[in-house]
Amino acid sequence: MTSKIFRSIFATSLAVLMATLVIITSFLYDYFTNIQINHIKDELSIASVGTEQSGEKYLSNLKSDHFRLTWIASDGTVLFDSQADKSTMDNHLDREEIKEAFETGKGSSSRHSATLTEKTLYEAVLLSDGTVLRISVNRASGFVLLLGMMYPVIIVIIIAVIISAVLAHKMSKRIIEPLNKLDLDNPTENDAYEEIAPLLSRIHKQNMKIERKAAELNRRKDEFELITKNMREGLLLLDKNRNILTINSSATAIFGTDENCVGKEFLTINRRHEITSAIEKALTDGHSEIRVKLGEKEYQFDISRIETDGETVGAVILAFDITEQADAERLRREFTANVSHELKTPLQTITGSAELIENGLVKKEDMPRFVGHIREEATRLVTLVDDIIRLSQLDEQTELSKENVSLYEIADEACKVLHDSADKKDISLSVSGDSGIVLGVKHLLFEVIYNLCDNSIKYTPDGGKVDISISETEKEVTLTVSDNGIGIAHEHHARIFERFYRVDKSHSKKSGGTGLGLSIVKHSVQYHGGKISIKSEENKGTAITVVLPKSE
Repeated sequence: MTSKIFRSIFATSLAVLMATLVIITSFLYDYFTNIQINHIKDELSIASVGTEQSGEKYLSNLKSDHFRLTWIASDGTVLFDSQADKSTMDNHLDREEIKEAFETGKGSSSRHSATLTEKTLYEAVLLSDGTVLRISVNRASGFVLLLGMMYPVIIVIIIAVIISAVLAHKMSKRIIEPLNKLDLDNPTENDAYEEIAPLLSRIHKQNMKIERKAAELNRRKDEFELITKNMREGLLLLDKNRNILTINSSATAIFGTDENCVGKEFLTINRRHEITSAIEKALTDGHSEIRVKLGEKEYQFDISRIETDGETVGAVILAFDITEQADAERLRREFTANVSHELKTPLQTITGSAELIENGLVKKEDMPRFVGHIREEATRLVTLVDDIIRLSQLDEQTELSKENVSLYEIADEACKVLHDSADKKDISLSVSGDSGIVLGVKHLLFEVIYNLCDNSIKYTPDGGKVDISISETEKEVTLTVSDNGIGIAHEHHARIFERFYRVDKSHSKKSGGTGLGLSIVKHSVQYHGGKISIKSEENKGTAITVVLPKSE
């Protein structure tokens, strides 16, 4: 800005200087022209007196290099010329100044030479004898005069340029210095130039507007970051070159990266062909979906194209954790298959036995045995259906009436019901600990303890023991059913509570189990807001622990 002001001041100074020189030259030219005219008029007046007295003799004796005298007769013939041969000269009757002199007594004119470098001034006077005496003088044109003054003019211009440059530099600095000190953050508090007060006022208004816009943008940015940060779903924004613009914490966890990946290409965080192909499809077709398993979890990627004014500018990727959903779908398929299988087996037995009896293929003495098979399988079928219905109710979270119940009392009741089963295998069955008052559904809690104890009895060798212990804290009640039975291998622990999952399928069939007991236990515990866990070692025994919130 300083250089612009300097150039402006300097250019203005030079322009003023040149204009001044031209004006001064013009005035001087006119001034000296008037002086010269008055001078030749005086010379003409003197020469006319001498010519009237002595005629050509006077003119011949009058020598001057500064002016020229011409004597013209009344018919225009040149009688005398101080610088030329009169015999070679044309008739001068048509000369402007001669005509005027013959008409009025005096005449004057000026004419430029053919080269336009000289100007001739003419003055004429009518003598008493009817002749005209003319005086002329050559004067350089304004251009020639200016050229003649060039040397001093150049000197003056150089000096003026130097002075102008120095002054322009100092003036520009003085002008800019207050502007450089302006506080544009607080424009209204400045006192530099009154002339720029409207500008400072506009800047102040613009600053306020920008501050409001910036605050609004920051607020929206914070809201966006807060929303995306707390999203369970992974969120990525890509530009049209597949570079990452934004990534939330869930997405960084999914792809095993951090926020330093922003600005980098998507391939730097994941090179799975399925995902990159889905991105390309979305950018081309507008949308794509894909399921991909990353590590131990399964995700669904929902990818959509982002457009602005009909032009593709990027893509947004949403990653949903569908591990539980996928597991649920898998379990549902397995459950359906298992239910079909479990229902078919007793029905086939019942149908086969009934057909044999119907066709008379069963001996009379074998009839009770076949009828017994039908009854056992029918009972098993009823039990299976009851377990399925119970699980369905638990899945649907059907609201059941709750009351304060004692786990100790329920455990003692279960032991009484299982006493005969335990006696058959000479297994000791005991209950110990606190009363363990919880808010719950009594028959569901009874099934929990009953199923746990029944399983322990089934998988504990003769002469073993099954212990039920109950303890409580300020907020929780813990129930543990432990035995010294055959135990469960570690690889089965994670699936032991799945529906129809059996560690020893042959033994379960023989014992009449449906494979749903522990699954019912787990769902019942979850229904009460509790947790269940297992500790078991092969040939050492099993301990299953249930933790329930204490009744308030």
